[in-house]
Amino acid sequence: MLTKEFDTINEPVIARWRDYYSLTKPRVVQLLVFTAIVGMFLAAPGMVPWDILLFGSLGIGFSAASGAAVNHILDQRLDAEMVRTRDRPLPTGRINEKDALTFAICLGFVGIAVLVLLVNLLTAMLTFLSLIGYAVVYTVYLKRATPQNIVIGGAAGASPPVLGWTAVTNDVTGYALLLFLIIFTWTPPHFWALAVARRDDYAKAGVPMLPVTHGLEVTKSFVLYYTILLLLVSLLPYLTGVAGVLYFFGALLLGVGFLYYAILLKYGRAENIAMRTFAYSISYLIALFTFLLADHYIPTFWPE
Repeated sequence: MLTKEFDTINEPVIARWRDYYSLTKPRVVQLLVFTAIVGMFLAAPGMVPWDILLFGSLGIGFSAASGAAVNHILDQRLDAEMVRTRDRPLPTGRINEKDALTFAICLGFVGIAVLVLLVNLLTAMLTFLSLIGYAVVYTVYLKRATPQNIVIGGAAGASPPVLGWTAVTNDVTGYALLLFLIIFTWTPPHFWALAVARRDDYAKAGVPMLPVTHGLEVTKSFVLYYTILLLLVSLLPYLTGVAGVLYFFGALLLGVGFLYYAILLKYGRAENIAMRTFAYSISYLIALFTFLLADHYIPTFWPE
């Protein structure tokens, strides 16, 4: 009886914290932190020092969560217009704007402070620039200004492996930039597949996403073109000698799979193919970076 009463009393508290947690876009942040961690391991000849791994992940994760919360605040009016987002905490009033802003500032302050004090200044500076790039430049300006918003704004989302790399080395090298280039090229076909599926939502909210301004067929063509480009870019770590045969075959297999979905999206009539392409793109990125990590640590016996 007492347990039931305790649970009933705490239900609003739990629900409120669940709303705050959703402001951080946890699935997106988890993917960003994962690529950052892979960047750390690729930068280390052996194991990553435990303090860099722990505090680097926390600092990058908290900063990314802060940017996500700011995005919720700035997009709340647009979110209220879209079926996919109208049940978020801010449009529904479950969290007010002042509390959300305080939450975002606290997350950002903690994240950057951890990086400055416990990692290194370069990583903190690059993380702060990424936060501003996503939360302000993309959300405030690019998203509403151009159908190429996701292409230009994708730079912020492509930065985590570079941040992970600099956390270990305190330097930006060519390999780190290759990792950046892979995610930068992956972002348009990933996001445009979602935009194809949610075109009506974006049109209703007045957001100039490519399917709204140029139509579905043009967008599907761009998804295909960028997927072909991504397949080529994903092979660069092998072609430049920084990744081995295991990664090459993994990247090739995953890239062909992505190309298959892009062709289906462009020429097929399968039901819900846009969302299936979007879902595959997420699995693709996770698997690609897993192959990079495996290739870095698992010796492959291949004649030179």
